[in-house]
Amino acid sequence: MPKDVVLSDAAAWEATIADWLRANIAEDPAHDVHHLMRVWRTARGLAVEEAQSPTAARVDLLVVLGASLLHDVVNVPKDHPDRCRASRLSAERAEEVLRALRFPEALLPGVRHAIEAHSYSAGIAPLTVEAKLVQDADRLESLGAIGIARCFATSGLMKRALFHGDDPLAEDRPLDDLQYALDHFEAKLLRLPATMQTAAGRRRAEARADFLLTFRAQLLAEIAGQA
Repeated sequence: MPKDVVLSDAAAWEATIADWLRANIAEDPAHDVHHLMRVWRTARGLAVEEAQSPTAARVDLLVVLGASLLHDVVNVPKDHPDRCRASRLSAERAEEVLRALRFPEALLPGVRHAIEAHSYSAGIAPLTVEAKLVQDADRLESLGAIGIARCFATSGLMKRALFHGDDPLAEDRPLDDLQYALDHFEAKLLRLPATMQTAAGRRRAEARADFLLTFRAQLLAEIAGQA
């Protein structure tokens, strides 16, 4: 297990922060408590995989835990003009929450940076191994079966069409994922594997991206009446 964090301490902080989240965050099908818990579990799993390398950097799991669970504590809608500031707003709020919960003060800068750097739209480079793990874990949530479910759930909330009925692959029109959910696959999701920061994250991302392509092929076949 990465670094010498007592697992009982991590479990205790997980329970404490999760209790706070359940009592304080608004429900959103793509950014609910379950999303936050999945990001933490995935980041922890990536850390374990990365630790198998003889050159692996030391990881502070409590930093990963705090950042994973609070990275979306301020959830700015994707079509809001302040969307690019969401990770910074979440980092500020997360620091307030963790300080109130008496989280170790020395770990707060690491948590804050990991939250600021997790966002795709913010464009902040992750400078620590903890930030890289959190960024990878959050981006994996946009791929695979979970990624498909979250993509269409978010698009539904924003009243976007599932796909362009006459040209679902945007072969004769510009991609427009503000109007069509399926366009988001090509506009962003299928590009995520190339942005992964860890080898373990890249392996998972490539497998999940393949699943997106399989799903899209089946969807196109059904649209064409061929399946």
